[in-house]
Amino acid sequence: MNKQQTTTLKVSGMSCAACASRIEKSLAKLEGVESAAVNFAAEKVTVAYDPAIVSTSGIVEKIETLGFAAITDKAELAITGMHCAACSARIERVVGKLPGVLQATVNLATEKAVVNYNAAEVSVSEIKAAIEKIGFGAHNVANREEKDQEQKTREHDVKRQRFWLIFSALLSFPLLAAMILHSANITGMLNPYVELALATPVQFGAGWQFYRGAFLALKNGSSNMDVLVALGTSAAYFYSVANLLRGVHELYFEASAILITLIILGKMLEAVAKGRTSEAIKKLIGLQPKTARVVRNQQEVDIPVEEVLVGDIIVVRPGEKIPVDGIITEGMSAVDESMLTGESLPVDKKADDTVIGATINKFGTFKFAATKVGRDTALAQIIRIVEAAQGSKAPIQRFADVVSSYFVPTVVAIASVTFLAWYFIVDPGNFSRALINFTAVMVIACPCALGLATPTSIMVGTGKGAENGILIKGAEHLENAHKLTAIVLDKTGTITKGEPEVTNIFSLGGMTESEILQLALATEKNSEHPLGQAVVNYGKNKGIAIEEPEQFTSIPGHGVEAAVKGRQILIGTRKLMADRAIPYQDYIERISELEEQGKTVMLTAVDGQLAALLAVADTVKENSAQAVADLKQMGLEVWMITGDNERTARFIAQQVGIDHVLSEVLPEHKADKVAALQQEGKIVAMVGDGINDAPALVTADVGFAIGTGTDIAIEAADITLMRGDLNGIVSAIRLSRKTMANIKQNLFWALIYNTLGIPIAAAGFLSPVLAGAAMAFSSVSVVTNALRLKRIQI
Repeated sequence: MNKQQTTTLKVSGMSCAACASRIEKSLAKLEGVESAAVNFAAEKVTVAYDPAIVSTSGIVEKIETLGFAAITDKAELAITGMHCAACSARIERVVGKLPGVLQATVNLATEKAVVNYNAAEVSVSEIKAAIEKIGFGAHNVANREEKDQEQKTREHDVKRQRFWLIFSALLSFPLLAAMILHSANITGMLNPYVELALATPVQFGAGWQFYRGAFLALKNGSSNMDVLVALGTSAAYFYSVANLLRGVHELYFEASAILITLIILGKMLEAVAKGRTSEAIKKLIGLQPKTARVVRNQQEVDIPVEEVLVGDIIVVRPGEKIPVDGIITEGMSAVDESMLTGESLPVDKKADDTVIGATINKFGTFKFAATKVGRDTALAQIIRIVEAAQGSKAPIQRFADVVSSYFVPTVVAIASVTFLAWYFIVDPGNFSRALINFTAVMVIACPCALGLATPTSIMVGTGKGAENGILIKGAEHLENAHKLTAIVLDKTGTITKGEPEVTNIFSLGGMTESEILQLALATEKNSEHPLGQAVVNYGKNKGIAIEEPEQFTSIPGHGVEAAVKGRQILIGTRKLMADRAIPYQDYIERISELEEQGKTVMLTAVDGQLAALLAVADTVKENSAQAVADLKQMGLEVWMITGDNERTARFIAQQVGIDHVLSEVLPEHKADKVAALQQEGKIVAMVGDGINDAPALVTADVGFAIGTGTDIAIEAADITLMRGDLNGIVSAIRLSRKTMANIKQNLFWALIYNTLGIPIAAAGFLSPVLAGAAMAFSSVSVVTNALRLKRIQI
């Protein structure tokens, strides 16, 4: 094997040595790989391979097809100097060819590049050098200070464009006035040399940015918007200079000067509008409080939030923002969590409850212990997710990328053909007419709007989602959600609350409910079983004091036994009662009736006699039925998946209106059920909240995690619903559909400018000035249309 290279990748998802062996064997069979060694303890794989046969990205893809994740380094770079889709496509091609670069995504709207690479083969400085070599600027965006600097740079660019706009407009206005007077056959034309004096600073001062961009593009063997603008305006300017020197009064200085002015106006308006698309991020960042009141040495002191440490006790008064994430240790209040969930109603909080940084304390004063600070807080994670989504590329963007890659050369060819056709065929010998039409074609065809059509909508759509408690991890997930045909809902914690609750208490021996609860609470006090805890919580909410049992015994799988106030209490299953010879057959019909309703019946015996039936059930969330109805109305096939028996599963499904039920499914088989639906041709979403849902979330076309669930489920999912109810799914799918409709509108308008404008300009019906105005405002119209997503109701 010639030119062998070695690469080392970090691999996640390996749970045992068998996983490592599986990766080694699979990679060894990959063509071009000489050897592969996996270090299970270090979670790394070292591969020797021939880069002429297999690439690093091919190795990564092979690992991912096995169900593991190959973790590579990621660089986020702010890019300066991009003007159109051709620019972003060129950067992607150049960076993508670097050894060790697995993927390069450049977003024209955010002016950022996200590069996944292997640090063993290429460095960030080499990536930046490659970008700078082709005429663009690149700098790291690794922390908030650098992001702030990036924002200042963008604001500076807007100010610079505003200066050149005013400069070129002042010099172009007399030229425009003279042109209008001339068109109306009114005397008052400017002296030709005055026209030259006015147009030259515009051409080479305000227009220098286009010459520079065109030179760098052509130097690197590509073309972009700057090439079109530079060629078009130069043709009009230099032809006018030549005529002036020959004494011919056929001048077009106003065409080149006004074109440059209009294009700069369009660029400035576009930059301002693009800044508005990222307002969601700015709002999230602005939510972070600046200080925290921390207890240090028995005294309350205000410190910068960046200095808060895990374990610090923080005091929060009414009306204040909670600085970081933590758990309440003292006091109670109601907290406005709308920034996190989109829900306007405050949430009651007491000791041992979790609070989230940047939410607002409404009423009481409380203290809490900090558990997550800095980059680990929920708000910081949300910001990272939204930024990543806004910088990612939706599959539909590939269409625009393909068109843009051929666009500029095609336009130059069409413009050249237009010139030749007019000069030799349509109006033989009329160089001026041919040149004007050539210029109009060059200017009308700028691909800026095409490059902005998709990313601007994605930015606004993901930001809108974040404002409503819907975190979308990537543009591809936002796009895929609108294609869904089936949705699989996990029962426990998704459709239901996931916490058993006492629903019925039936006294069988003359005891009151209060007396039964007093004995049951004391008996279950020391039980760790969820059903026992449900009884304890029910009693607490009723205000019943819990006494200490004289004796307690847990009977695994059957129930508990205790001595309370000298009485012998037994709570558990029918089998437990049968084993202790306690008759219950007279009540079998009522027990069966409760079980038919999906409830678990806990038989309670006092001193050897059946005294009560306690029915416990995992109750359905209030919004589940309405959400299921909405999903069905949207044309989705709704399934429920659960490990419960079919009788219980059917009862829950009927409560919420679900027709398709997958019952008695073991946790490890949930992913198989999702895959089976996919094999039937369905595009499937999985919704879950537990650790055992993670494989199914990954298998599904789109994975939704209920935000109140586990961190693993949230990590595995593509979309996280912070509200914790199924209405978030409805909102997410509705957002996806409206965003995709918006993108298609943008692509239509971006293409219609060129599809209609080019032939009109080639036919001689469009002056260069009108062509420049249309081109300048095409980008603005696309961005403005994307901003409409901010006002939609989801």
